[in-house]
Amino acid sequence: MRYLTAIIFFALSFIATGHAQIVIGKPSLGFSQACASPSFNTYHTTFAFSPDTALEASNQFTIELSDATGDFSSASIIYTSTPGEVTTSPATLTFSLPNTTSGESYKLRIKSTAPVASSTASVAFAAYYKIQNTPFSINNLIETGSYCSGGSYLLTIDNPGDSMNDSPLKYPSLSFNWFRVTGLTSSEFVASGNTLAVNTPGVYFAETNYGTCTSDSFSNRVTVGELETGVTTFDIKSSIEIPYCASEGPTTLTAINGSAYQWYINGTEIPGATNQMYSTNLEGTYSVNVDLGNCSTSASIVLENTDFTASINVDETNIIEPDETLEVIVETTAINPEFVWYLNDTPITGASTDTFKASQKGNYKVEVKQTSGCVSIITFEFEVDKMVDLFPDVENIPNVISPNGDGENDTWVIPISYVSGTTSEVIIMSSQGEIVFKTDDYQNNWPQEPLELNGINPVYYYIITTANKEKKQGSITVIK
Repeated sequence: MRYLTAIIFFALSFIATGHAQIVIGKPSLGFSQACASPSFNTYHTTFAFSPDTALEASNQFTIELSDATGDFSSASIIYTSTPGEVTTSPATLTFSLPNTTSGESYKLRIKSTAPVASSTASVAFAAYYKIQNTPFSINNLIETGSYCSGGSYLLTIDNPGDSMNDSPLKYPSLSFNWFRVTGLTSSEFVASGNTLAVNTPGVYFAETNYGTCTSDSFSNRVTVGELETGVTTFDIKSSIEIPYCASEGPTTLTAINGSAYQWYINGTEIPGATNQMYSTNLEGTYSVNVDLGNCSTSASIVLENTDFTASINVDETNIIEPDETLEVIVETTAINPEFVWYLNDTPITGASTDTFKASQKGNYKVEVKQTSGCVSIITFEFEVDKMVDLFPDVENIPNVISPNGDGENDTWVIPISYVSGTTSEVIIMSSQGEIVFKTDDYQNNWPQEPLELNGINPVYYYIITTANKEKKQGSITVIK
């Protein structure tokens, strides 16, 4: 009998252990609403379970998040503990919200894996992930809009997608609410959506829909009114403050929304300028006609830039006498100008005024910089070459030349008594005795073609025979 009793007790103990269960209490929230963002996304929930001795070593607790209506049919698991991590009751778990969270009636529930159990749902709470939480622009920052009688004006959220405007349209999970201003600190909800068709005069703005969570994701305000025919009801928006610095790039002019556009400069139609925006870096009076459907409107803007003008008094190519200088003068309207002069891309020491005298052959450049207001630079380039005297009055026949293109001693220049017009015969031979040049009308122009200069400076020989048969002989060493 005692043996049978022991068997029955063991069996009952096995059955109880093999079917161990726990009860998980309703999770308690450590917050009333969850307004998460990229800079803050940490929340806590506390729950109790019993008995804690029923937990197996492999058990994991998970936190499930319902949809925005509290439905768990497609719940998201937002936290999973490691096996055996949580062993005592009550327990507090820390979690973060998905960046697509947006709604007023989310709920949480806690589940275990070993043994399998689930809590009841938590109380409902508002939860939003504020993925975009900075002001944004609508209507291209144009402060006004107009519609024809019986029509409407379309307000849209701008989406330039650049660092200057973190448009909420870059985040597909977001939705938007539109409001009409009713007082200094009050407004009324109008509609939801990415755009708003306005047919009632008023001041309008948009907010990203973060429900009861406060945020800084709101737009500028736009005043919309019904158009009176022929009355200008908007200002053209310039992307750059006027007066502007044209050298820094064009400005973009923007008109209000319409069905068709035509831009003009100084009263003349600009061919092809038929979009809402027009880019330019030219001064002038710009105007635009906007077709609103059943009526039209227009506006104008005067563009002025603070760039400067400059000019120099020389040509791109200049030839001077060997002992002559070229005086270069810069005239400019620059404010507090600075001048930097270059010869062959090397700054010329001491050259820092609006005047420079060029005496050397080469490629010159001057940079004129306006240092106040619209800081910019205008560069002028010019070349100076020296006139070559083909028949200088030299006393002796030279025995060295250096044909390197520097304008000095590039050709074999001999006394006037042996050159063109004297009928003197000039013969030049290589060191092997080969005649490489022969003429009776020498122009002081040998060598006419580039010579092959190897490691050793070659030596040539000349014979000059005058009209009365007198001869002059010698050598010519060609150096690099």
